[in-house]
Amino acid sequence: MSVTFETHGAVAVITIARPESLNALDVASLHELRNHLCEVRDRDDIRVAVLTGAGTRAFCAGADLKGTQTSPAPYPEAVFRSVAQSGERGLYIRLMDLGDLELWKPIVAAVNGHCLGAGLEIALQCDLRIASTNASFGLPEATVGSIPAVSGLHRLLKAVPSAHAMQMVLIGDRIGAADAQRIGLVTETVEPEALADRAIALAMRIASNAPLAVQAVKRLSRRTAHLSDADAQLLTELHWGVIRDTQDRLEGRKAFAEKRPPRYVGR
Repeated sequence: MSVTFETHGAVAVITIARPESLNALDVASLHELRNHLCEVRDRDDIRVAVLTGAGTRAFCAGADLKGTQTSPAPYPEAVFRSVAQSGERGLYIRLMDLGDLELWKPIVAAVNGHCLGAGLEIALQCDLRIASTNASFGLPEATVGSIPAVSGLHRLLKAVPSAHAMQMVLIGDRIGAADAQRIGLVTETVEPEALADRAIALAMRIASNAPLAVQAVKRLSRRTAHLSDADAQLLTELHWGVIRDTQDRLEGRKAFAEKRPPRYVGR
């Protein structure tokens, strides 16, 4: 298996395990990754996922260029297919765009080592990003005659100031963990040996909150960014209405009044 899956209570840890290729992703491993994320989505006992790479050299060095140099079909024969079928016909970038999975449970990216190209594009789709001090980040596609094809520029421009994003993409240079934290690409950096524990600890903190409320927050974060204030407020009100009478919201208010930890059940 090139992508592994394990659980720590309500937290799933998904590890890209192709260290011989710096955890670069080929079509088979992309299918594995997506299948594991679907399992996170569909299992009630899992509330948060941590995504990382095996070893200390790389989180993910991007697409496996050795396995994606040529396409088995021309673009017109792939573009109207399903995500899975188009991926098999050379449009593998669709497999890297995780939005179609409709996964509203948070994902914490634990970035160890190189986080480049599609690796960074996948990390940008996670909700939290923390990094080891040896991490490096980059979108070097222009240096090999391509572009960040999984909305990498679009998402990077949302994550960091535009001047930093454009310099990273136009020049193709990498930045280190300290610079990534300085510009807001990651929230914190830790020593490599502490990364996994810190990521799981953050995920467990998230998992201790009301699951439906957490998923509503993530969904709102993805669905309101392009809206006007009035339209964002309308969608926010609808989500608040969905949450208002849930068992967990009543439990949260009761636990606060009784000065005890809440016991959330996801209802």
